Amino acid sequence: MTTSIVDVEYTAFFLADDFILTWSTFRSGQPDTKTRRYDRQLRLWAASGQAALENARVLVISATATATSTLKNLVLPGVGHFTILDHRSVSPADVGNNFFLEGFSSLGKPRAQEAVRLLCELNDGVEGRADTSGLVGILVSDPFFLTTFDVVIAHNLPLVEFNALASILWNSKSKRHPTLAVVRSAGFIAEFYLQFREHAIIESHSDTAPSLRVDKPFPALLEYATSLDFDAMDSTDHAHIPYVVILVRALADWKAAHGGAAPKTYTEKNEFKAILRTMKKKFDEENFDEAEAQAYRCWTDSGIPSSVVALFRDPRLERLTWESHDTFFHLVAALDKFTQEPPYTLPLSSTLPDMKANTTSYIHLQNMYKKAAEEDKARFKSYLKVAVDDATVDLFVKNCHAIQLLKGRKWGELDRDPQALAKILAENPEGKELATHLALSALAMYEDKHQREQIQPTVEDLTAEAQGLLPAGVALPEAFGAAVGEVVRSPTADLPNTAAFLGGLVAQEVIKMITKQYVPINGYCVVDMVDMWTGIVPSS
Repeated sequence: MTTSIVDVEYTAFFLADDFILTWSTFRSGQPDTKTRRYDRQLRLWAASGQAALENARVLVISATATATSTLKNLVLPGVGHFTILDHRSVSPADVGNNFFLEGFSSLGKPRAQEAVRLLCELNDGVEGRADTSGLVGILVSDPFFLTTFDVVIAHNLPLVEFNALASILWNSKSKRHPTLAVVRSAGFIAEFYLQFREHAIIESHSDTAPSLRVDKPFPALLEYATSLDFDAMDSTDHAHIPYVVILVRALADWKAAHGGAAPKTYTEKNEFKAILRTMKKKFDEENFDEAEAQAYRCWTDSGIPSSVVALFRDPRLERLTWESHDTFFHLVAALDKFTQEPPYTLPLSSTLPDMKANTTSYIHLQNMYKKAAEEDKARFKSYLKVAVDDATVDLFVKNCHAIQLLKGRKWGELDRDPQALAKILAENPEGKELATHLALSALAMYEDKHQREQIQPTVEDLTAEAQGLLPAGVALPEAFGAAVGEVVRSPTADLPNTAAFLGGLVAQEVIKMITKQYVPINGYCVVDMVDMWTGIVPSS
C-alpha cells in the first residue's frame, strides 16, 4: 500500500538565518474538484467571495464581441447564472469579430443562442440562458425582469435604451439592487461606468495595515515589554526581541522621563531613535534596526481613520432598530459605540507583520495579540442590536480600519450637468479622459437624433454635439480632436482586441461588485487602445 504525503501527519521545520520557524502539525486532504479548479482566484477573494460569485445572476444585453468577452471573464471564475438578451441574428460582421460564434456556421442563427452555447463550454458549473426577446419590449411591458439580476451589463445600446435602462434600475426597489454596467466603444477607444446607489465594502483589501497599537498598548503587552530585562539577555535572545516589544518598552521609558508624553517635535523624535540605537548590544542587530524604522508608530495616534469617522455621522445609525435589516450599518453602529470607550481605538487585529524574532518570542507575542483581539471582539459583539453570524463579525472586526461605503450616481447625470463637466475640465485642461468621454457621448447623441437616417457622423457634427454639453464659453479639451477622430473613423466598430481588453476590465469591476471585495471604480473608466492608457472621469 502506498501512502501519499498529504495523508501523513507531519511537522515541518525550516532553518532561516539563525532561528527556526515552526509550522504547526497538521493533517491535510486532497482538495476537491472545485478547489483545484478555482485555486488561484480563491487566494484573491476566498471562499466567501467565490460563494457570492456562484450565487450571482448576470444579465448581458446584446451578444457583441465586447459583451461576450466580458462574459468569458465571468464564466471562467464560476458566476452562477447568466442570461444573454439579444433579438438579433448573427451577421457577417459578427462572424468577423466575435470569438464566441462558430464562424460562418453561426451565420443567420440567433446571436444569443450561439453565444450562450459556446460560453457554457468554458465551465460546466455555470448556467447560461439565451433570451431572444427585444429589450424595448421588456422595458415597456416587463421591467421587473431586469431587477431579478444582480448585475446588468449593456454594450453600445441606443441612447434612449441606455437612459430607460438606467432609470429602471436606479429606481428599483428590488432587494438585489442591481448594478448597471454601461459599456460604450468605438474602434480603439471605449469607456464603462458602474451605476449603483450605494456599495458597502468590508473586505477592501487595503494596503494600509491595521494598527499594532504601539502608542496605546493593551495591558498584557505593556506588562510583558516592561518586565523584560534587556541587559540580562544573552546576545542571541537580545537580537530576536520583536520590534513591537522594543518600541513599547522604549516608549514606556520615554514617557516615564517626559511626564507621560510621547515624542512630538522633530528633535524629540530623532532623540528617541538615537535611544533605540543605544539599546543595541551588537551593531548588526536587525530587530533594533526594524524598531528604528517603525519608530513612527510611537507618535502616530492609533485613532479612527477619517473615512470610518464619516460613516459614524450617517443619520441612518440613529434610526436603526432591531427590525432593521441593514447588517452593515448595524456593524458600523456597534463600532461607533466601541470607539467611544477607552482606549478610543478600533478593535485590535490579531494579525502581526513579519519581523526579526525567534519562534518562542514571536508566538508569545502573537498569542498576546490574539487574546486581546478576542476580548475586543467580544466587547464589540456586545454592542450589536441584532444577531450577526460570527463569520461576518470576524471579517468586519479584522477589516474595520478600511471599511468603505461608496456613493454612486445615476448613469448619464454627468452629461446633464455642464458645470460639473466644466469643473473637471478646469482641473485638467488637457483632459484626454474627459475628451474621450465627450467624444463617445457626442456619438450617442448624434445617433439618437439621426437613427432613422443612419448618416455617418463627421468631426464637425460630433464637435458640435460635445460643445453643447459644456457651458457657453468653455472650450473643449485639447485632446478632443484625437478622440473624436477615432470615433468618426470607426463609430460602430467592435474590434476584437479592444473587446478583449475592455471585457477583462469590465468583468474585473463586476466581480468586485458581486463579491463586495476590493474597491471598484467609481466614475467613468476610459480606455484608449491607440496610445495604450486608461483613466478615470469622476462621476461628480
